[in-house]
Amino acid sequence: MEVFGALKSLISSQLNVAENEIQLESNLMTDLGADSLDAVELIMEVEDHFGLTINEEDAQSLMTVGDIVDYIHQQ
Repeated sequence: MEVFGALKSLISSQLNVAENEIQLESNLMTDLGADSLDAVELIMEVEDHFGLTINEEDAQSLMTVGDIVDYIHQQ
C-alpha cells in the first residue's frame, strides 16, 4: 500500500475521520480535529507502522498529512 493510503487509514482510525475527508493539505489540528494527545498517539502509530523513529523536534513540525508523507519518504 502506498504511504498516503496507509497514512489515511491510520489517521482515520486514530481520529475517527472518514478517509475521504483526509487530503495531503489537511492540517491535523485545524482540519482533522486532533488535539496534542491525538497528535502524539498518531506519531507513535506512524512510527510503529512504518518502522521508524520520529524525534520530538521533527514531530512538532509535522502539521499536515503531506508533511508526514514527505517525512516518511525522506527516511
